[in-house]
Amino acid sequence: MESDIQKHNPFWRSLLFSLSLISVLWVVKFYEILMGVSFVEYGILPKQLIGLRGILLSPFIHGDLGHLFSNSIPCFILMIVLFNTYDRVAFSVVFIIHIFSGLLVWIFAPYGGSHIGISGIIYGIAGFLIGSGIFRKDRRSLSIALVVTFLYGSMVGGFIPQEGISWQGHLYGAAVGVIVAFWLRKKKLDDDDLNFIDEDEPEKHFFE
Repeated sequence: MESDIQKHNPFWRSLLFSLSLISVLWVVKFYEILMGVSFVEYGILPKQLIGLRGILLSPFIHGDLGHLFSNSIPCFILMIVLFNTYDRVAFSVVFIIHIFSGLLVWIFAPYGGSHIGISGIIYGIAGFLIGSGIFRKDRRSLSIALVVTFLYGSMVGGFIPQEGISWQGHLYGAAVGVIVAFWLRKKKLDDDDLNFIDEDEPEKHFFE
């Protein structure tokens, strides 16, 4: 049976989810290496019908170990922050960023090439955390936004068009994250924030 600490402290859930996700990314890459195959063709192929599958699959595919390693650390840290501070909506936020940023890449990125990697979701989470601080204006959200900006403010360089880099994925991921933050600005996003009043939440509820 879960202890009261485990029920009300999302840290262990955030840690487990983040480690599991990163493990999947590395398992996929090592499978490619060991079997001598490449899953690049399963990325997002803009404006191609078959490329729609990449919206779901592309975050799990990386070009090489350097690409994967550079994404693993910020992914792990930002996932921990998201799930540990906005636990009520964390899964929904990641899912929305995943699907809609990928869809925007498929629609608007130039034809040709394959867009792969989890960086779009990373930018989306960063955008959500920073946007939440801007739109919600409570002390904790602002503190988180400032820390994320300090640690990953240099990520804005990823919006600059570069050969071989899916800057569109970065841009659309961040944009979707900010939009979701604006959409949820009046919602109570975690169970520990007792000072935030959810204007749209009924007095009693029986589900999360």
